[in-house]
Amino acid sequence: MDELTRARRMTRLVLNSTLGAMWLVILLNSAATLGTGRTEPWQIGPALLMTVAFSWLYLRISKAVFERRYPVRDVVVSGVLAFAACALSGADVVGWGFVPMAWLSVAVVGVRRRTMFLQMFGSWLAVTALAAFWTAAGRAVFVPEDTPVMVGITVAAFTYLLICLMTPLANRMWVWIWLLAAKAHEAKEAQSQLAVAEERLRFARDLHDLVGHQLSALAVKSELAVRLADADVSAAKAEMAEVRDLTRKALRELREAVRGYRELDLPAELLSVRSVLEAAGVRCELNLPYREVPADVAQVFAYVVREAVTNVLKHSTAGFCVITLRFTDDDASLEVRNDGVARRRAVDLGSGLSGLNERLAAVGGKLTALPNGDGEFTLKAVVPR
Repeated sequence: MDELTRARRMTRLVLNSTLGAMWLVILLNSAATLGTGRTEPWQIGPALLMTVAFSWLYLRISKAVFERRYPVRDVVVSGVLAFAACALSGADVVGWGFVPMAWLSVAVVGVRRRTMFLQMFGSWLAVTALAAFWTAAGRAVFVPEDTPVMVGITVAAFTYLLICLMTPLANRMWVWIWLLAAKAHEAKEAQSQLAVAEERLRFARDLHDLVGHQLSALAVKSELAVRLADADVSAAKAEMAEVRDLTRKALRELREAVRGYRELDLPAELLSVRSVLEAAGVRCELNLPYREVPADVAQVFAYVVREAVTNVLKHSTAGFCVITLRFTDDDASLEVRNDGVARRRAVDLGSGLSGLNERLAAVGGKLTALPNGDGEFTLKAVVPR
């Protein structure tokens, strides 16, 4: 699971936690007031059904938020259900009055700032009016029975004002932060794709400049040789000799053009594999020397790093990977160590290691790849100077 997916799940969990808090408050309120005369079963039953339907719509709305759309119909219907449940069972701050506040916390996400403030003011006004009605009727639970009506209404209005300001703005901020992370990720993906496209265009341009002229000359010379084959054999042979020379020259230039694409750069490869490992959820630590490794050794080590990290990703469930590069007057060594070996077979890691052995043998080096007995696997390449 990548970091963006984790951020999305965490943000959605925060949005849905408001729904969980709403149900906790409602159930505690219902248990405390049932049988006291302030709420009746005929009120709680329909209100519960409305709240269940509201909860289903709430989850649909929170899901739509991360799909970057605003489901107007679901928002309107869920708002009607929320205020109906509140009006039916009493607008208690510690009870059914929290249902419209839960609706507001998700309804303001994805709308303009002006619309958000209108929704917040309208919800506060409506719930405060319902609280005033139930307080005047002597059915409010959030104040003692002997509390004056105006005091109860003031307490309810102030409490709802705080909830209207805090919960919706907090949810809106969480979604805004996630959207920033998603846009940054999309921009990074677009930048990577653009870099690949630019590199392909550059390579195509270089290849055309280097080989295009040679291929055109080969076509012309070949056609001339065909026409001279019957009339002047010696001239045709001369033209074919030039075709041969042009072919060799074109092949040599083509090899020079692609050589840079076949050779690996060790510093770039280290940064690349660290990025890949961290994207796969594997913590990567690089321990590098203060001076550069000689070019011939660096070229071999770049292949070692690539193959070792490929094995980490393909054959293990590692949680960390430590890459250590040492360079002394006698030799240079590269060590790639990771955990997770206990959950894999430490044999037959692929044919890539055979190729690495051949590359290291060509420069007098050697390769070892063995588990160390404590759940870790170490691949080490040593090349003498």
